[in-house]
Amino acid sequence: MASQKFAIVTGASTGIGFELAHLAAQDGYDLLVVANEPLIHAAADDFRRHGVDVQAVESDLSTMEGVDRLITCTGGRRVDLLCANAGRGLGHAFLEQDVADWRRVIDTNITGTVYLLQQILRPMVARNAGKVLVTGSIAGFMPGSFQAVYNGTKAFIDSFADAVRNEIKDADGVTITNLMPGPTETEFFDRAEMLDTKVGADEKDDPAKVARDGWDALMDGKAHIVSGWKNKLQAAAAHVTPAGVLAERHRKMAEPGTAEKVEASDGSE
Repeated sequence: MASQKFAIVTGASTGIGFELAHLAAQDGYDLLVVANEPLIHAAADDFRRHGVDVQAVESDLSTMEGVDRLITCTGGRRVDLLCANAGRGLGHAFLEQDVADWRRVIDTNITGTVYLLQQILRPMVARNAGKVLVTGSIAGFMPGSFQAVYNGTKAFIDSFADAVRNEIKDADGVTITNLMPGPTETEFFDRAEMLDTKVGADEKDDPAKVARDGWDALMDGKAHIVSGWKNKLQAAAAHVTPAGVLAERHRKMAEPGTAEKVEASDGSE
């Protein structure tokens, strides 16, 4: 028998999305989990151990058709909660990146996310009930040298979430929470080809802890949550630091080869 609560979690095959789906299932939500890889089906089996109904969809949310397929798979069921977590990273210098690669980052992080939010928020606002968690990033607070397109997409998402939250403020039964993590131990840096960077090699936050921070903020109806005290300090500093300084700091973290420089300075080579 279907639960009365129904949640969609995108990017749920690994990382933060995987942990968010577990938290939703533990809280009694039936799930529609989505990712653009076959691993989502194995993840769904893991979520089912919580005793809820789980539907897994393999779909490319960088395309309008992929988002439409996701919406169709709801079968018209009321969506009580959306965790819009799907995202894509891309490292290296912008001038070296293929157009197809940076377009897919924009289409996944911005176009697909915005389209999905519009489709889900309209019925939520109409009935004045629903919760949305959007995975932004503290990367949106700083110019991302060697991650220029990615950081730009997260700046968009951070701003967009604030704007739409204000637009629908009269629908006080609907909340939009922006989760802004820092570097997290997921497949992100491998997929973005950033394992040879300082940020790729450094110790990162636990995705389960990040997801729990986001979930708690979502349940409390908070507007924002920066996960991790170090990230909170970095986010606060970004608001008062000149853009040129931030860009240079980001370069030292994200420029290819910086991981080797760190090892050398530590005397490990």
